[in-house]
Amino acid sequence: MTTQNHPSAVLAEFAASLHHESIPDAVLRRTEDLMLDCLASVLAGSSARAVRTIANYADAMGPTSGPSENLVSGRGTSPVFAAMVNAAAAHMVEQDDVHNGSVFHPAAVVFPPAIATAQALGRSGPELLAACVAGYEVGIRVGEFLGRTHYRIFHTTGTAGALAAAAAVGNLLRLNSEQMLHAFGSAGTQAAGLWEFLKDAADSKQLHTARAAVNGLMSAWLANENFTGARRILEGSQGMGAGMSSDADPAKLTDGLGSRWTVLETSFKFHASCRHTHPAADALLKAMQDNQLTAQDIERVETHVHQGAIDVLGPVTHPVTVHQSKFSMGTVLALIALHGRAGLAEFDAALGVPEVADFRDRVSMELDEEVDNAYPARWIGKVTVHTRDGRSLMARVDEPKGDPGNTLSRPEIEDKAMRLGVYRNAADAASVRRLIDKVWALAQTERVDHFMIPSD
Repeated sequence: MTTQNHPSAVLAEFAASLHHESIPDAVLRRTEDLMLDCLASVLAGSSARAVRTIANYADAMGPTSGPSENLVSGRGTSPVFAAMVNAAAAHMVEQDDVHNGSVFHPAAVVFPPAIATAQALGRSGPELLAACVAGYEVGIRVGEFLGRTHYRIFHTTGTAGALAAAAAVGNLLRLNSEQMLHAFGSAGTQAAGLWEFLKDAADSKQLHTARAAVNGLMSAWLANENFTGARRILEGSQGMGAGMSSDADPAKLTDGLGSRWTVLETSFKFHASCRHTHPAADALLKAMQDNQLTAQDIERVETHVHQGAIDVLGPVTHPVTVHQSKFSMGTVLALIALHGRAGLAEFDAALGVPEVADFRDRVSMELDEEVDNAYPARWIGKVTVHTRDGRSLMARVDEPKGDPGNTLSRPEIEDKAMRLGVYRNAADAASVRRLIDKVWALAQTERVDHFMIPSD
């Protein structure tokens, strides 16, 4: 065990020593909720071209049989390729979870490598849940540490995600704190992911989660053989904070370890779009319901947003793919106005529709001081709706649907999982029901097996 007390070492010791018995029951149950949400997102994303391309690469480079479950191809493989493909799919349809304060999507980079490793090592359900909690707690704190200036350029899920994956896999490998610190060092030096891809509707977002999962997994397995990494990869003078941020705060790396459970702070995504669109979408829906408006009644909509929304969504003015349209504030609000929801089916049918494009072009984003000051701890939704009959109507939502204070119940999570799981015939309803039951039974599972592939 290390006797160092700098932030990276403290965080590593926490991740290495976290056990099922020391985690509150509410945290474990919420981890199950988030795991089901993630696995259903994997199924929903499994048919996408970008995901299939990564899956084809995995098939060409790796084994087509093995202990770890590739949910996209429906067969076993090695842990590294299962983690790669499932992580790519998890982030495809924009339905995986998000932690507001870190602006980080933990599920896509924690569950795929952790599940793949647990299946390969024969770990129990409780051990898997504890490892996933370790991944969340580390990744979220790294995202908070890196701060708002990091997110302006870097996709935090790709960068902090490598550390999150290393923590989860390292916990399953039973690394000691010194080995976990080395795993962090190796993961951090590989961390990457730039927002530039969004301007071109490129496929890079799936590569970000795939590589973060793989890099974290590899770093942990290497550390298990005493491969060394930088001890201060986060807060060091030439570490991630120094190179990737101008407002990094090392105190956030150890904030409330063991008492503040960030798993409970994590939000579900209700709409099938970038999370930055959700507050305004909910506020528009409220304005329309409160005032009995239809899309035809609306002349234009001003959304009052934080700077992060402008940074990420601003470049997307005329989306050319379904995935890019999920980063278009105007498109999302058009779907809300026209259909009352922005789900998978609505996005699939929206591209190139004149009615959607017309409404999209009448939506603007304006920086709002209150909203910006509250972000990222709180994501307030505020809109001004200008009607064709000359009214200006304000609406706000302080907690978008899916946030901890406005969360999804287990029946709602099951309903969402079923809709995701059968999307584009990824699975049949009976198979998704079995998946749900397996996740709810993890606390009593002695050995983690496949979730979808029938056991031999």
